[in-house]
Amino acid sequence: MALAYDGAIQRLIDAFASLPGIGPKGAQRIAFYVLGAPDDEAQRLVESITEVKHKVRFCEVCGNVCETSPCAICADPRRDHSVICVVEEPKDVMSIERTREYRGLYHVLGGAINPMANIGPNDLNIAQLLNRLQTDEVKEIIVALNPNIEGEATTTYLGRLLTPLDVKVTRLASGLPVGGDLEYADEITLSRALEGRREV
Repeated sequence: MALAYDGAIQRLIDAFASLPGIGPKGAQRIAFYVLGAPDDEAQRLVESITEVKHKVRFCEVCGNVCETSPCAICADPRRDHSVICVVEEPKDVMSIERTREYRGLYHVLGGAINPMANIGPNDLNIAQLLNRLQTDEVKEIIVALNPNIEGEATTTYLGRLLTPLDVKVTRLASGLPVGGDLEYADEITLSRALEGRREV
């Protein structure tokens, strides 16, 4: 039988271990760091978590994270409203923004089609994307999903759905590693993938 710490410290370790990307040993290190941290540092962590849960929401237009909706990108009149870049998660917006090459708008799907996890098209923000296309302003949709099985399935689905709507549908050029995530791609690779995008 595996040994565990008692009470509060074990609950804290378990809480950290339940976060994505943190294994049992990492969770234990973080828990003991918090235990040894000054009270004001631990309090700042608690306040930051509480604040983000109370203040941060999803933009009613694009689905990106923000404190006021619409988000700063959607509300910026200098952005190119004729192009929408479709991404899986809000973190992907920041990955593309770091390139400083893209000046259009975004649409966050909230994931990708994944039958193994029971995620279908109706579980994503696809209907909201179709509603945004009701205006004549949108001329191009750039599908910028992760180059993995789920991302490819979603890209294919969106291509079939959007192509008949008289809007140009493109995807990022090859060069991103298969199975990788946009958030881990460097700015130069992403910039070149945007420049060399091709039709779906």
